[in-house]
Amino acid sequence: MLEGKANMTPGGKETLQTRERLLKVAARLFATEGYRGTTIADICRHARANIAAVNYHFTSKEQLYREAWRYAFQQSIQRHHPDGEIPETAPVEERLRGRIRALICRVTDRNNLEFQIVQKELAQPTGLLREVQREALAPLRKNMEALIREILGPEVSEEEIHFCQMSVMAQCLGPMAGRHGRSSRHSCQPFWSRNRKALAAYVEHVVAFSLGGLKEIRRLHESKR
Repeated sequence: MLEGKANMTPGGKETLQTRERLLKVAARLFATEGYRGTTIADICRHARANIAAVNYHFTSKEQLYREAWRYAFQQSIQRHHPDGEIPETAPVEERLRGRIRALICRVTDRNNLEFQIVQKELAQPTGLLREVQREALAPLRKNMEALIREILGPEVSEEEIHFCQMSVMAQCLGPMAGRHGRSSRHSCQPFWSRNRKALAAYVEHVVAFSLGGLKEIRRLHESKR
């Protein structure tokens, strides 16, 4: 791995610091300017590095783009742990609430470059992030799916579980549409940026709406026995 290689060189620590700066700067520029609007020269200038450093650590702009998103994702996960810091022994409803709260907090975090990069990618698709996102997000989706399966019970099909997961995730990701604010007669800021109570209220709405729907689906399937 490149990290190990860097550690073995005489200037290993400095080399790793350069890699870190490149990732930080690249994530910020890709988030604000998009892939096509960002050049390697821009990244190197802001990171106080040369193009040789990019070639050494990432080999190409495409790979730097992938690693910059992965870096932003990891930073996001560290700030907002996916389980919401709810213990595994807690009731399933509380564990679902923790997951929903953590995901919504990630989406609405203005310092979160992960989703800003995704939004730029959606606006001007490159297809470069598809595989790295699939790899990084798979464990999170699997954990959410397990909670939904636990709530729905054994009578519900895998297809129904998948549909329910999509419904819950859509509510959590909904605030992405208002990350930069949308004009309205009330405010040009998204509802969740006004105060913490507004965000907390939305979290509780999604939890209540999701649990209500999941329990009703379970009831309907159990009534068919």
